Amino acid sequence: MSGIFTSFRISASGMSAQRQRMDAVSSNIANAETTRGPDGTFYKRRRVFFDEDPSVRVFNEELRQASIRMAQTNPRHLGQKKIKSDKGADLSKVQTSEQRDPETKFKLVYDPGHRDADENGYVKLPDINIMGEMVDMMVASRAYEANIVSIEASKNMAKKALDI
Repeated sequence: MSGIFTSFRISASGMSAQRQRMDAVSSNIANAETTRGPDGTFYKRRRVFFDEDPSVRVFNEELRQASIRMAQTNPRHLGQKKIKSDKGADLSKVQTSEQRDPETKFKLVYDPGHRDADENGYVKLPDINIMGEMVDMMVASRAYEANIVSIEASKNMAKKALDI
């Protein structure tokens, strides 16, 4: 059963990472026409990146060098495989980091009536592409849904195992 709980942890970690990504995208869309943030400074586009821990090896390498214990009741049965990292690496976490665009990345829009327009009538707005942000939102939403489906599949497998 520990494999089922590991799959829950992996999916939950993925859901958390995608939620963070959707939060950043929705903030970007909401502030696409904002000249100043709540603290009075220029709004900077938020981006969420998924990182890998340099101390953790690639998953395929982890599988190749895993210690596998076979539990068989019959020589014809496949048995259970238990995969552990020899470094104790946790393969069930997604690391995220948020970065903001530099303040030098902006677009100029001609709007002489705007309160934040410069002497030439141009307003400095964050360089946010709404279409690109919507695509990022859809990708994050689909990845979130895929993690939900994975949790449901694991839950159904656990139920079926208990029915045996």
